[in-house]
Amino acid sequence: MKSVIQGILKFQSNEQPSKQALFDQLAGAQSPDVLLVTCADSRIDPGLITQTNPGELFICRNAGNIVPPLPDYSGDIAASVEFGVAALGVKHIIVMGHTDCGAMKGAMNREGVASLPKVYEWLGYAEEAASAAADNPADPLLAVTEANVLLQLRNLRTHPAVSAGLDAGSIDLHGWVYHIGSGAVTCHDSDTGQFHPIADRYADLVA
Repeated sequence: MKSVIQGILKFQSNEQPSKQALFDQLAGAQSPDVLLVTCADSRIDPGLITQTNPGELFICRNAGNIVPPLPDYSGDIAASVEFGVAALGVKHIIVMGHTDCGAMKGAMNREGVASLPKVYEWLGYAEEAASAAADNPADPLLAVTEANVLLQLRNLRTHPAVSAGLDAGSIDLHGWVYHIGSGAVTCHDSDTGQFHPIADRYADLVA
């Protein structure tokens, strides 16, 4: 806790004053273009990875970056997605998994987390992705992580606000994997069915 408290005090004395105009602007409203669904893992810092300012990302975090399908599930992630799309009007939804994900390890062996009943239940929404382990014997965990990202993108389409946005052409869906050790981000390309380096996948945006 000491480092957290000290960090807040440092923020208040250094960062807040240097960005006061931004915080004044944000104090009454937000208008992010991007909804980012990512893992609760402590090693994932969305603002650091994307180098974005407060107010640019509407972030939803949980174990395994999971978005359960509707109508089977109704909970906080469903409400957050609905709010982000229908109320805030985000234009992009990113599901970002990551390497060495404990939730994906659990999905690959749910019986191993049977002593954690809520975790066991939650990882049921990722269990289908676990079958992808056989697709990449050299790195089965990465295969499951990528498959889970695609599974959650599919689940997002069952959410009425997302489905309506897709039909209207006002929303784009993106599937990413953050590689913790290297800092690389690989992104799914629906044309090739593969994950490619972000600079290649979005070459038109970085040219």
